[in-house]
Amino acid sequence: MTSAAAAGDRLKTIPLPPAPFLSSVMQIEPQWIDYNGHLNMAYYNVMMDRAIDEMWLQLGIGPAYMKERHCSTFTAECHVRYIREIHLGDPVQVTVYVLESDEKRLHTFEELRHATEGWLSATSENMTLHMDMTQRKVAAFPPDIRARIQAVVASHATVPRPEGIGRKVAMPQR
Repeated sequence: MTSAAAAGDRLKTIPLPPAPFLSSVMQIEPQWIDYNGHLNMAYYNVMMDRAIDEMWLQLGIGPAYMKERHCSTFTAECHVRYIREIHLGDPVQVTVYVLESDEKRLHTFEELRHATEGWLSATSENMTLHMDMTQRKVAAFPPDIRARIQAVVASHATVPRPEGIGRKVAMPQR
């Protein structure tokens, strides 16, 4: 059996991510707190990226995918909104929505929330590219992965869309 065939068989045993996907609860690390006494802006991205990595495992595009199929994903664009401060000791959880996809891209939206109180701290809207790592070029998803992604997009389309999707950076209109 080829590596791709073995990966495809293994993929069939992995359940699809729920709609929407909810990450594990994460803790703020002390070195992430800046001189303002709150989470430094860079670490919001770290936590949202960790949540995406958790979901990528269920999509079948995690580290094993890179090793076996020599493909991965790269973030091409990211828009983060900082809504409420997070502090040391605050448990957080990220909700991930897969909004759209095509043969080479994934459009996602993440909400970082306080894990026990539920309030929204930040959002991140992303465009992710599928990469052929042997050539380091954008490439189409394999058919089995594309089918899984389409199933998740369809599932996520059934839940209400969070506020903030499609926002742009601009001065407020007067």
